[in-house]
Amino acid sequence: MAEVDLNSDVGEGFGTWEGGPDAALMPLLTSANVACGYHAGDPSLIRATCALAVCHGVAIGAQASYPDLLGFGRRFLDMAADDLRDAVLYQIGALSALAAAEGGAVTYLKPHGALYNAVVHHEAQADAVVRASVDAGRLPVLGLPGSAVESACDRLGVRFVAEGFADRGYRPDGTLVPRSEAGALLTDPAVAAAQALDLVGRGVRSLCVHSDTPGAPVIVAAVRTALVDGGHRIVAAHRSAQG
Repeated sequence: MAEVDLNSDVGEGFGTWEGGPDAALMPLLTSANVACGYHAGDPSLIRATCALAVCHGVAIGAQASYPDLLGFGRRFLDMAADDLRDAVLYQIGALSALAAAEGGAVTYLKPHGALYNAVVHHEAQADAVVRASVDAGRLPVLGLPGSAVESACDRLGVRFVAEGFADRGYRPDGTLVPRSEAGALLTDPAVAAAQALDLVGRGVRSLCVHSDTPGAPVIVAAVRTALVDGGHRIVAAHRSAQG
């Protein structure tokens, strides 16, 4: 049996756009990937999201993105490594200040969207993301197993947490089916729960359900029930055993 983290991307509103069902999700999570303003999240929403996480005892993670508010961080940007490193560190710093104001702290780092997918194979950008983690006090990094960012973590002495997605389709090579293709989203709670158990059996130690997936709170609840029934222990990403 394993220690498993349940995370979701939260705080993804901006201005009058409220974002996902964060209030319904937060009691079910152990870790909250909080948008840091580059793909979503304005300062007031970020602070409110941190307050919600603290209220429910949920770990706060920096959901760092390319600077791409218009594209919701889902477009690849060919950024120079030093520029990307500073952009990620800037986001961690902003989130850290707002989390501290609510009695919380940033305890891990997770790239968002196109940056998450890029650091699966893009070694220079993976290195930049992990060096930003080192700059911020060696925050654990969530990512796909077997990725360039995992290799960068090993090389730079940063803890890597293998992550899987209960609500996303996978290709045979272990990468995610692009959102533009059929089968990218799994919205049936039973199917998502079954995939979650399979992923844990393969060594994944953090499971994500995206807040913008239709029915996200029901899916997370099903995944959580399946894990507990399977004898797994639900703990936050920065506390769970490395997988």
